[in-house]
Amino acid sequence: MAVTIGQQAPDFKLYASDKKEVTLSEFNGRNVIVLFFPLAFTGTCTAELCSIRDDIGSYNNMDAQVLGISVDSLFTLDKFKAEQNLNFPLLSDFNKEVSASYGALYDTFVLGMKGVSKRSAFVVDKKGVIQYAEVLESAGDIPNFVAIKEVLSKLA
Repeated sequence: MAVTIGQQAPDFKLYASDKKEVTLSEFNGRNVIVLFFPLAFTGTCTAELCSIRDDIGSYNNMDAQVLGISVDSLFTLDKFKAEQNLNFPLLSDFNKEVSASYGALYDTFVLGMKGVSKRSAFVVDKKGVIQYAEVLESAGDIPNFVAIKEVLSKLA
């Protein structure tokens, strides 16, 4: 079931690539950008997350924490984060529960893979309310980061 703007964001508890537990609620009082991405080490995912890495100052200046989530194992995400020098947490939704709760899960992805996160972006405000939601059907598309920054600028 997809989440909608104005709705309380579903809280979650996932492991980050550094094996530490991360919850959405621990960021209460801060804006959060939740980015679901299909698979580590793929071209579009690498380009998307590296563009966030290179522009992390903009998000920090808007008091926004970026969280990247995929169904990859935390070990895969740890290697991906290190190789790409990513400067924000990558969280493993290996059991696919969080992706499903946000309406960001493919039933069937390429090559017959089932249960892969859809490329999606959500802005959660300081009170835990969804202020922006974009779930993309095509894994080759990138979220509208201009629109995301516009929403964040109104929340800062």
